[in-house]
Amino acid sequence: MKKVLVITYYWPPSGGAGVQRWLKFIKYLRDFGWEPVVYTPENPEAPVIDHSLEKDVPENIEVIRRPIWEPYSAYKRFIGQNKDERINAGFLSENKKPKLTENFSVWIRGNLFIPDARKYWIRPSIKFLKTYLKENPVDAMVTTGPPHSMHMIGLGLKKALDIPWLADFRDPWTNIDFYDQLKLTKWADRRHRRMEMLVLKQADKFVTVSWNWAKDFQEILKRPVHVITNGYDGADFQNIERKKDEKFSIVHIGAMNKDRNPEYFWKAIKELLAELPELKHELELRLIGSVDALVKESIAVNQLGQFLIKMNNIPHREVLEYTTSAQVLLLALNDTPNVAGIIPGKIFEYIAAKRPIICIGPEAGDSARIIHETSAGKVADFSDKDKMKEIIKEYFNKYLKDQLQIKSSEADKYSRKNLCGKIAHLLNEIKT
Repeated sequence: MKKVLVITYYWPPSGGAGVQRWLKFIKYLRDFGWEPVVYTPENPEAPVIDHSLEKDVPENIEVIRRPIWEPYSAYKRFIGQNKDERINAGFLSENKKPKLTENFSVWIRGNLFIPDARKYWIRPSIKFLKTYLKENPVDAMVTTGPPHSMHMIGLGLKKALDIPWLADFRDPWTNIDFYDQLKLTKWADRRHRRMEMLVLKQADKFVTVSWNWAKDFQEILKRPVHVITNGYDGADFQNIERKKDEKFSIVHIGAMNKDRNPEYFWKAIKELLAELPELKHELELRLIGSVDALVKESIAVNQLGQFLIKMNNIPHREVLEYTTSAQVLLLALNDTPNVAGIIPGKIFEYIAAKRPIICIGPEAGDSARIIHETSAGKVADFSDKDKMKEIIKEYFNKYLKDQLQIKSSEADKYSRKNLCGKIAHLLNEIKT
């Protein structure tokens, strides 16, 4: 059994999509001849806690937890947030419009904490792991980011010990959708780009999760970029009762920040409520996860509040129960310049749930590619209100006849186990 060190900030009981990619790969790596060792913080600032994910941690796996210092306690005091409150990712503000102190904290984040607020864990981690790896050698290592401080740990170990290194980018670095919101000085921008280039040059192989993002990376550095998407774990759907909601439920899973606010979708529903009287008695909008104040405002403006059921973050298994029960699943993409490459992790569980998807985003994007490839739903561009109405009307009429279903295909290629096989293949190519 070959050994691989996986350096990740997110690990159970932390919850959310950032955990699941490598948790699921690690779950299946032994099937492909690799024994994983996990290096992760013992006290991270996780936006979500989900103990239900701990069941996927393989038995007898070595997990090295080391303390991390992060500046979030000072940040919370600065913006007037309770020390026990969790910090949302992606500039999502649930209860209010950002205050001046929050805007200033964004400047601090982008210009002083480079590459991110976990920067203070880089040197202690390199020091600890250099000693550990000399006594416990591995055949390869993986870093997964964001946070990109994990890649900087990998860079330090690569320089010191020349360990074969696979860098995994779950999101881009300087091409991420909110990079232009970080209020960067020219000096900070150059530093971010220099760090990114060092990682891309020094890693033996690197992986990202979508085809368009792979093209973006290739423009930065002319070398191959491997695409291994996120996926779904068939084991997660075992023993889940697939009982459809009694109402015409449109369900969105996960955080909905202001960039994901599907304004024309809310307008389309408002107009359909006037055109289809029976929809008023059947409609249910269910949002599960953090929701930005601007999203709530859009829903209120379109007079949809009476149909809204807002739920906070819940354990992953419960999420899947709501996913499989939904009449329709809403996939709202970020209306940002890099949207063509955005493939939310939830899309694969949507496909596995076998419920019709409405995707709001570019019809030529990578998410649309997967939806069309798997026959899992329909896509409408951000401002194509007429097409949104057409899709909702079609789904609603099928719902009234109890005929709302899909026959998804080609889904197996996105199973976590099959995707893990691709990771193992890359590790085999770089191992010592």
